[in-house]
Amino acid sequence: MADKNIVEKVWGFFTSVKLAVALFAIIALTSIIGTVIEQNAPPEKNIKLFTKMFGPASAPTAYKTADVLGLTDMYHSWWFTAMLVCFAANLTICSIDRLPRIKRVVDEPLKPIDMTEFDKYGIKKELSIEGNVEEAKAVVLTALKKLGMTPNATDPGGPNNRDIQFYAHKGRYTRYAVYVIHFSIIFILIGSVIGVTFGFSGYLSLPEGETSSVAFTRQEEEHPLGFSIRCDNFAVWFYGTSDMPKEYISWLSIIENGRTVLKKSIGVNSPLKYKGYTFYQSGYGVVPDAKGLIILNVTPKGGKTEQISLHVGESFTIPGTKLTGKITTFSPALSFDKDERPYTYTDNMNNPAVFIEVTSENEKEEKKSGWVVKRYPNTWKMPDGSTVELVDNYGYQYTGLQVRKDPGVWVVYAGCLFMAIGLYSAFFLSHKKIWVLLQPEKTKVNVKIAAFTNKNKTGYEGVINSVFDRLTQRV
Repeated sequence: MADKNIVEKVWGFFTSVKLAVALFAIIALTSIIGTVIEQNAPPEKNIKLFTKMFGPASAPTAYKTADVLGLTDMYHSWWFTAMLVCFAANLTICSIDRLPRIKRVVDEPLKPIDMTEFDKYGIKKELSIEGNVEEAKAVVLTALKKLGMTPNATDPGGPNNRDIQFYAHKGRYTRYAVYVIHFSIIFILIGSVIGVTFGFSGYLSLPEGETSSVAFTRQEEEHPLGFSIRCDNFAVWFYGTSDMPKEYISWLSIIENGRTVLKKSIGVNSPLKYKGYTFYQSGYGVVPDAKGLIILNVTPKGGKTEQISLHVGESFTIPGTKLTGKITTFSPALSFDKDERPYTYTDNMNNPAVFIEVTSENEKEEKKSGWVVKRYPNTWKMPDGSTVELVDNYGYQYTGLQVRKDPGVWVVYAGCLFMAIGLYSAFFLSHKKIWVLLQPEKTKVNVKIAAFTNKNKTGYEGVINSVFDRLTQRV
């Protein structure tokens, strides 16, 4: 045999099943590593991880090694893309190499078989039908119809030129199911590469009332959106009096060419989508040194409630009284120590409160200064029967948004659909063949059945037995 040329050697290399298994194992292993090492994260995050794994002395070296190898941004690395390309090439070439053989099987016309061949098939059955050949033909045609087949028939032959053979098959194109699966995998890989190459994954911390036209990568690099997004409001609700968040919602607006084109409230499982970008609710926090608004409901005793908005340091008058309140302090999370001294126990807006100093022109009128806590109504009451309720605050919090753009996602979805079709066809459908020979005698017709399927022989045999037995019992 002559030596193979370079094209034949390359072709032979990529048709290897061992190569497919090796590539799949390497991709799976590196993907696991990519989930352990946070991708595109600030160095200090992964250094903490390596400190836990290798100790503080070895952590910086381990991080530098991982960074040089591209493990901290694995899905954008040349070697990971090269592996995906090799895997796709392996699937494609394997499919092309084996396609002619499968095509010959699919395209081969079904023919009647010799009477001596009926005993050679793994699925076989014999029975007798009382009556003439026309009655037997009716039974057989009904049975084949129930099996979902449209049979062909031979001209009468055999002894006395009376034997009739029916033959049929279905599901021959299910043999291409493996190629549909291969095609779907390649589709998914292409979609993933498109998403990694042309997509974006980042974040945006957007304070209430502010607008941004950029998002940020994990390396704090700006990414222009092509439009602006504004946080109109943000709210968080808790379970009872605990600090466990129950739900948090952001009210967002999309602004383009100076006008608002979209408004939507988003929650954890309800993102906003616009021009290929998806904004997910991922967190929240307090803006440092914010000078936001305090929103109060002020209700005089027996009077009508008025809502007012003030900054810290501003004063207000309780309608119908000579009481004046001044907001001196705002705390996002108020608590008291064992000596009843107030302190802020977290930067999050877990238990917002304001300290109000109350003064009066009437020195005899009872006055009250103290903390008004949003989540505790007993702190709202004034000595004269009026109430001051902390309704909300605005401009103190930011909403944390995860921003993603994946132009390859629809290619991935199409690949998943093709894979579902291919897997269903590969596991639940098969290429079925059947031959039925009718041999008329005096008062009955002998029936011989031979059948074949490339999958689930036991199931196909059971169906044949069930269909033919029921029909012959009726006869």
